[in-house]
Amino acid sequence: MSVFNASRLLGKTVLVTGASAGIGAATALLFARGGSNVILVARRADAIKSVAEACATAFKESGLQQGGKFATVQLDVSDKAQVASFWDKVPKDMRDVDILVNNAGFVLGVDRVGDIKDEDIEAMFATNVLGLISVTQLLIKDFKAKQSGHVINLGSIAGREAYAGGAIYTATKHAVHAFTASMMAELVNTPIRVTEIQPGMVETEFSIVRFRGDSGAAKKVYQGLEPLTASDIAEEIVWAASRPPHVNIAEVLVLPVNQASTTLNYRKPS
Repeated sequence: MSVFNASRLLGKTVLVTGASAGIGAATALLFARGGSNVILVARRADAIKSVAEACATAFKESGLQQGGKFATVQLDVSDKAQVASFWDKVPKDMRDVDILVNNAGFVLGVDRVGDIKDEDIEAMFATNVLGLISVTQLLIKDFKAKQSGHVINLGSIAGREAYAGGAIYTATKHAVHAFTASMMAELVNTPIRVTEIQPGMVETEFSIVRFRGDSGAAKKVYQGLEPLTASDIAEEIVWAASRPPHVNIAEVLVLPVNQASTTLNYRKPS
């Protein structure tokens, strides 16, 4: 059985930030298979171009007759000037966005409070919080004007539970959770939907970035258990987007079967 009702996604235009790899790329691909048009946004131009090409192939293989438009926008969501000029970079026939997926975000290091570099703090907040808010504010005005739309924010289990070595990242994801909840309260008298997807352990570039390119250290994070994949989270995002218009999936906490909290998990003996 399909994870989504494709008829509800046909011809919809979806904007995905952080679409160059991982969850963002997997989400763009799954929306493409569902007959959606997709605007792929990321800092790495070559990478999003490759993902867009994969989306076009996926759409062609689906055999669907609606959708199939794909555009790439090189953009750093933490740069306010770039966000302000965003629409200038989007084809005119794709500016009526139906679904916003705020996926861009990252974590740097495992330093404890007192040893965290100022530049790391500023970089995480600039992208994970301020960037997400800037893009949302850009889209929400249009959603309100047309009285339709769906904002899907990528939170984290770290937005529910703090842990040692993640003070700044958990602070950013707690902020995303609060922002999402406030927005849902503000939009309760509208048809606009607001969703937060909260993944647990997902094996993508996430840990490689956290450990500043040390793939060995990143692998150890998932050693002894089967983590979630980018496609697992993409399925939850697209499933939430494909519910009937009167149904709002407010929060989805998604964990691998051997994880129970940010710090409690079971690993098979090596």
